[in-house]
Amino acid sequence: MNDIRVVELFAGVGGFRLGLEAASEHFKVIWADQWEPYQKEQYAFSCYTQHFGAGAEHVCADIAKAKDKVPEHDLLVGGFPCQDYSILKKGAKGIEGHKGRLWWEVDEILQEKRPKYVILENVDRLIRSPAQQKGRDFSIILRCFYEKGYAVEWRVINAAEYGCAQRRRRTFIVAYHNSTPFYQKLAEEVCKRWLKTMHRYIIADGIMAQAFPVASFREEFVDQWIDELIFTSVQDVSERQRVYLYDAGIMINGRVYSVSVEPKRTPSIPLRDVLEKVGVDEHHFIKEDELPLWTYKKGAKCEPRRRADGSEYIFSEGAMAFPDSLNKPSRTLITSETKLSRTSHVVQDHLTGRLRTLTPIECERLNGFPDDWTVGMPEKMRYFCMGNALVVPLVTMIGNALISCIRHDQK
Repeated sequence: MNDIRVVELFAGVGGFRLGLEAASEHFKVIWADQWEPYQKEQYAFSCYTQHFGAGAEHVCADIAKAKDKVPEHDLLVGGFPCQDYSILKKGAKGIEGHKGRLWWEVDEILQEKRPKYVILENVDRLIRSPAQQKGRDFSIILRCFYEKGYAVEWRVINAAEYGCAQRRRRTFIVAYHNSTPFYQKLAEEVCKRWLKTMHRYIIADGIMAQAFPVASFREEFVDQWIDELIFTSVQDVSERQRVYLYDAGIMINGRVYSVSVEPKRTPSIPLRDVLEKVGVDEHHFIKEDELPLWTYKKGAKCEPRRRADGSEYIFSEGAMAFPDSLNKPSRTLITSETKLSRTSHVVQDHLTGRLRTLTPIECERLNGFPDDWTVGMPEKMRYFCMGNALVVPLVTMIGNALISCIRHDQK
């Protein structure tokens, strides 16, 4: 089969590239861009070029300034920045926020280049963002794809449910252009049986269903149009749309069908299998005088607190496992791992029995990267890069499904 020319946006330390290249040698990254605003040292880009080489095809620049250099390609991939959708960011503004606006740079590239296929990744909250107008942001994205002639599949995937070591939930989007045989087959079948076909593609025949098999589904569903007869423009979608989308769905010719599915689970990897078996450096261990504060951060709370205006309120939250269970996959990695906080992981060390935080290598393993992939940058940045990274094996699963469809189309 022919090689698939790949452009990788918001490349980070190369998770998409690693995942695709593990799926097939036919995925050829011909251009990539990685740039972290407000950082003088571009550690992620340096890591990327350390592994994949330095050259004109690897760019470290704001995509708004570099998008004119994007070459013709077959597959566009990227984990477009998610802070404006993330539940961890207070007051997140979704697609209207500073980093949420980077979607429009992706949109312009789609408008100009029209690649045959697109794979994007974002936080699970994306499909229901923003809180005050659920479904608006994702509907805007779907409308943008529709206007450019794409069909779209999406799934919210918990990596641990498909054999990985981390309970990381992320939205994956796969789109294919109306010039592809896969789109044309879907469109022809949808014209005959509409929702039954769309449902079948979500459950069994679609690229996402082939990558992430489904065990069952719930009866509730969403059936909605986002075409010109309902919304006159993207701006109209932004102003009026409100819809509760489920974790799986498909859009073609402006019609959206969404349903809740149960995954066909693959046994996950427990955290204990990821931990380093050799001696861990002392600075990862929790000091005795810090233990009471760690215990407080992880514990249940119901206590009076004061707002900035002096008024009092009762703050409450439940307890977290302390230390984290070694018999389950890890929780979602965060960019500030090891910081003394409620969300950082704490484990019991294999050799000493003492409590400690995760090492950079353990974080790399939880995301499916090779050991020491991020070595060479400050340790704080290694955690930052892994907190932002995707789970590489999930990309491989999507890559395998996409390659299978392309091979079938080329017969």
